[in-house]
Amino acid sequence: MNISDSISLSFRTIKGNRLRTSITIIIIALGIMSLIAIVTAIAAVNISLTQSFSTMGANAFSLRYKERHIQFGDKPAPTTVTSKTALKARASSEGKLITYDEARMFKKEYAFPAKVSIALPGPSNIVVNDEFKKTNPDVRVVGGDENYLEINGYTLAAGRSFDQADVESGMNICILGYAVAQKLYGDAVERAVNKTVTVANIKYLVIGVLQSKGSSAFFNADKIVLTTYNNVRSVFGTNTYSYTIAVMVSDFQLMDAAIGQATGTFRPIRKLDIKEADNFYIDKSDSIAASLMTNLGFLQYATMAIAMITLVGAAIGLMNIMLVAVGERTKEIGLIKAIGGRSADIRAQFLWESILISLMGAVVGIIAGILLGNVVALLVNSSFIVPWVWVVIGIFVCSLVGILAGSYPAYKAAKLDPIVALRYE
Repeated sequence: MNISDSISLSFRTIKGNRLRTSITIIIIALGIMSLIAIVTAIAAVNISLTQSFSTMGANAFSLRYKERHIQFGDKPAPTTVTSKTALKARASSEGKLITYDEARMFKKEYAFPAKVSIALPGPSNIVVNDEFKKTNPDVRVVGGDENYLEINGYTLAAGRSFDQADVESGMNICILGYAVAQKLYGDAVERAVNKTVTVANIKYLVIGVLQSKGSSAFFNADKIVLTTYNNVRSVFGTNTYSYTIAVMVSDFQLMDAAIGQATGTFRPIRKLDIKEADNFYIDKSDSIAASLMTNLGFLQYATMAIAMITLVGAAIGLMNIMLVAVGERTKEIGLIKAIGGRSADIRAQFLWESILISLMGAVVGIIAGILLGNVVALLVNSSFIVPWVWVVIGIFVCSLVGILAGSYPAYKAAKLDPIVALRYE
């Protein structure tokens, strides 16, 4: 009996025991489905987070007064120390906002060949045009400078950017994000240029409109009104907000040197003693997404553990079914041996039957897991994802489950004495 005959006979046997087979397939499928679904969902969230928080290019970083860290649970964020005699932070300088003077002094004194941008967040507001069309109150007001658009990856769809004179004067001019301009002026967003809009009861002249950067479930880069940081400072009086300094170098390979010089430049500005730790943080464009994904990683490990436990239970159930099958087909096995059937053929038949049941569970579980995981991808505005590596791993694991669960029943069937088997009742 060749392999194709063994597989064909195994399929017929499986079809003859549909209820028991279906239950085992479902148990195996649940284990694989949970694993594939979580892996797919995490991959979708990863893509969405990267789109959300990686607003700057790979050759840019920012200086903030506190660490932009998101975590799950109560465990504090780990800190990095370079030696046993780690520098200590002075209590009076912890959580100290980056001030207007500090930000401007850094931009003036930073000698590295790079572009520097200063930004100051303002409050979210409703934006109203002259035709009394208005946006939702979730439009972010951000103050920037002449380098803000380039460093943060924005390009203009119409109009112009700020120049140094605009920044120094702090006049009431603004650049509208694509979603804001579309809401107020329709698809012809260029109509917004040279129009007047009202933000927090303050009139602003629109000098430009940004091209769309898209959105995700976590962040919409197009719902923004950009003005100069001096305007935000004078109009909104944001004394509780800290300035953010962004730096962009011409080559990614210069990042470490640029970060080192930025630290050396900013420490004296922040009036730090040589024995004191930094009271500011430097993060790269994708650091928050990486931080979040590190914290989400425990879900994948927990799911793997659950999936393994489920598969162990499925393997035990499958072995039990195969042992029952050996008992039910004892006379059939005796007949096959009496007419010259080999023990190897009988062993192969039962082993293939066990493997096929496991692979059916794998196929059902993988398809269900991918579909379920991509429901999350749909919710976070990510693309359709198929975790091919985990699909292959799932098939391999289920094949292994089938081999392990079917080995003992196959061995037991192959060792049956034909005379005893024919007399079995």
